[in-house]
Amino acid sequence: MRANSRLALLAFCLVAPMTQAQVPSAQPPVQLTAADYDRAVKTLGDRTGPLVDGMVGVIGWLDDGSVVYRESAGGKTRFLRLDPATGKSAAAFNAQALADAMNQARAGKGAPVKVDMLPVSGIKRDGAALVIDVRGGSYRCDDKGCAPVAAAKSGSEPGNVSPDGKREAFIRDWNLWSRDVASGKETQLTFDGKPDYGYATDNAGWKHTDDAVLVWSADSKKIATFQQDQRKTRTMTLVDTNVGAPKAQQWKYPFAGDKDVTMIERVVIDLAGATPKTVRLQMPPDQHRSTCADDVVCDGGWEDVQWAKDGKTLAFISTDRGHKSATLRVADAATGKVRDVYTETVATQYQSAPALASVNWRYLPESNEFIWFSQKSNWGHLYLHDLATGKLKRQITSGDWNVTQIANIDPASRTLWLRGVGREAGRDPYFVSYYKVGMDGGDVTLLTPENANHTITPSADDKYFVDVYSTISTAPVAVLRDGNGRQVSELARADLARLKAAGWVAPESFTVKARDGKTDLYGQMFKPSNFDPNKKYPIVTYIYPGPQVGSIRSRSFSPAQGDNQALAELGFIVIAIDGMGTPLRSKAFQDAYYGNMADNTLPDQVGALKQLAAKYPWIDATRAGIWGHSGGGNATAGAMFHYPDVYKAGWAESGNHDNLTYEDDWAERYHGLLEKKADGTTNYTGQDNAAFAKNLKGRLMLVHGLMDDNVPPQSTLQVVDALMKANKDFDLLLLPHARHGYGADSYYVMRRRWDFFVKNLLGAEPPKDYLVAPVK
Repeated sequence: MRANSRLALLAFCLVAPMTQAQVPSAQPPVQLTAADYDRAVKTLGDRTGPLVDGMVGVIGWLDDGSVVYRESAGGKTRFLRLDPATGKSAAAFNAQALADAMNQARAGKGAPVKVDMLPVSGIKRDGAALVIDVRGGSYRCDDKGCAPVAAAKSGSEPGNVSPDGKREAFIRDWNLWSRDVASGKETQLTFDGKPDYGYATDNAGWKHTDDAVLVWSADSKKIATFQQDQRKTRTMTLVDTNVGAPKAQQWKYPFAGDKDVTMIERVVIDLAGATPKTVRLQMPPDQHRSTCADDVVCDGGWEDVQWAKDGKTLAFISTDRGHKSATLRVADAATGKVRDVYTETVATQYQSAPALASVNWRYLPESNEFIWFSQKSNWGHLYLHDLATGKLKRQITSGDWNVTQIANIDPASRTLWLRGVGREAGRDPYFVSYYKVGMDGGDVTLLTPENANHTITPSADDKYFVDVYSTISTAPVAVLRDGNGRQVSELARADLARLKAAGWVAPESFTVKARDGKTDLYGQMFKPSNFDPNKKYPIVTYIYPGPQVGSIRSRSFSPAQGDNQALAELGFIVIAIDGMGTPLRSKAFQDAYYGNMADNTLPDQVGALKQLAAKYPWIDATRAGIWGHSGGGNATAGAMFHYPDVYKAGWAESGNHDNLTYEDDWAERYHGLLEKKADGTTNYTGQDNAAFAKNLKGRLMLVHGLMDDNVPPQSTLQVVDALMKANKDFDLLLLPHARHGYGADSYYVMRRRWDFFVKNLLGAEPPKDYLVAPVK
C-alpha cells in the first residue's frame, strides 16, 4: 500500500531464473534495453505530474467565505484565493515572503524552498493575518511578511487542538494532559494511567502512533476519550537489522481468534472547573471497534463519537467484536449515565458507510432526532429516527444506489448535502456525484450534472462548493457552484498537451461479467504507448481484493496510476478489476465472499482474463501474471496456488497470507469470529496460503519488509516454510528496514518487479542493474 540512496536489501534467490525455452511465448525472445526502461520510467507520477497544466487542489475554506486553492502550470504551483461573491481569484498570500521565511528558518537544513513549489497543506485566518501550514511547521503571514508560529511547548508529544484553538490535549506516561497553546503551561488531566492501560492511546495493533484519540466538545470544555486496556493483549516483536546486538521493537498487537483483545473504557473529562474531573460512563468496557474501519478511528478522527452542541450529552456507537451489531447510545456528560437508543444487527458485518472511510450517522439532539445509515435494503441509505424512542420517522434516501458520505446539514432548512454513487443511469456506477435532499421529504436533487467522477469540497455554511470533475481519460475541470448546483465560475480547465506530447496514453475502461454471468464488473486497461494490435502481449493483473476497497486506484484523472502504465510500456497489457466482494455496489455484491476471504475475488479475475482474451486477439492469456501488495500479496499467492494453470508468474508483496497471523479486527469483521468445530478444525482452516503451497507450478516471488508493523513478516515466512516442505522453487526478497510501505526501497522493489515479469512472461532479459530514482 503505501531515491538516490537505497537501504540495504537481503535477497534469497532459491532457484535460477526460468530459461527462455521454458517460457510460453508467441514471439521470439527479445533483449530489453535501458532505453525501454527509460520509456517506462517517464510514465511514473513524479515525471508525468509536472506535465499537466491547470490542475487544481483545494487547500481549504476560510471563515470569511473565500476558498484557497493551488493551481499548477508549467511545473510550477501558485496559490489563489477565490471570492464567491465576485467569482474572481487573486493571489492568496505573498508566496515570496513565505518562501523567504521558510528558508531563513531552515537555513543549512537541506535544499532551499522554491517560491513556485511551496509545500502548503492548510490555511486559516487569524484576525487580519493568515496562518499557513507547511511541511514542518506553520507561518503567520500579513502585509508585513511571514514569520514562524512559535510553539510554546515543553514536550514533543503531538497535540489534539481544541475547537477554540486555546488548548491541546496530549498523552504523556499513559495519562492525558492539556497544554495552553499560548503560554505552554501544562495540566495533568488523569492520574491513574499505567503501562498498557492508558488514556486516549492510539493502538490498533496494525497501526500505532503517539496521537491522542479523543473528541472535544464544541465549547472546548470537555473531552470524550477512553482508557484503553491492553494488559492481556498479546505482544508483537520485530527485530531490527543493525551492527552488533539486535534491537527489538515491541508493542501490543491483538490477533484474530485471541481470547483476550484490546478493550476501551469510555470516559468524559470535564475541564470547566478549577480541577479537571473524570467521569466514567456507566457501562461495561467496550470493544476496540468502530463502524468505519478496522480501528476505533476513521480517516477524519474518532467519528463514532459526536457531541451535542451544548456539551451536555454525547452520542456514540458500540460495535460488537464481530461487527454484526451496532448500538447507538447517548451519555450524560455530567453523570456518566448511558441510554441505549437503537440497535441494528446484520448477518454479515455492519458499517456506517459503504466504503469504510467515514460515518454517515448523525446525532441531532436539538431536534430530538438522529440520522442512521443502513444497507438493509441491499443499498446504503439514510433514515431519520426519533431520538427518544429510536423509532423510524422516515427514509430520507432510497433506490438502487449508495449514499457514500454526508457532507453538510443545514438544521434551519432541514437540508442534507451528500455524496453518492450509482444513482444516474448509464454511468459508471463508481462515479461520485453530489446531491441535496430534504430531511422531511422531497426528491434527491443532482448538483453535479457532468458524466464524470466529482471531487467535492463544500464551504462550512453550505452556500458553495468547489467541484473538480474528470474521468481517467479526460482532463479535470474545476468549478465553483452554489448550494443548488448553479455554476458560479470556472477556476481552471486542465491542459494535457505537454503530457500527451511526452507520449502519455490514457488507460481504457472496460466491463466484463462477474462469476454469476450477470453482474457487470468494471476495470481499467493499460497498453504500451507503442501498442501494435498485430502482436500478442502477455497480460498482468494488478490486484487488491478488498473487502474495504478494490483494485482500481481512482476513477478520476491521474497522470499515473501507480506503475501500471510503466509496466505496460515494457510490453504488457496491464489490467485492474474490482471483483465481487468489494464495496460501493450493493450489499450483496460486497458480501459475496464474506466468511471465505481466501476467495480474494479470484473467480472474477480469472473469468475476466478469459473474457478479455476471447474479445481481443492481441491478449495472450497463456502468459498471465499477477501482482499485489498487502491484501493483494495474499491474493497473488492464492492465485498461484489455486489457479496454477492460469497464472504463470506472481509477485506477492507483504501479504497477510494467514489472517490468524494478522490483527483481530480485520479478519473478524470480514470472515467472522473464530469458531472451533468438533473435528478439530475451525472456520479459518484452509483459509491460509501455506495450506496450498504444494500446488505451485509457475514462478512466485515473495517480498516482505522485516520491520513491517502492519502485516507481520512471519505471515510470508509461513508460506516460505510450506514451499520448502513441498520442495517447490520460488524467489524471496526481504527488506531489512522496510515497514509495510517500502519507503526508500520502493523504487528498487518496483524495478525488480519489472525485471521479474520481463524474464518470466516476456522471456526476455532486462537491462542489468537498471537504476530507478525519484525526481529530486
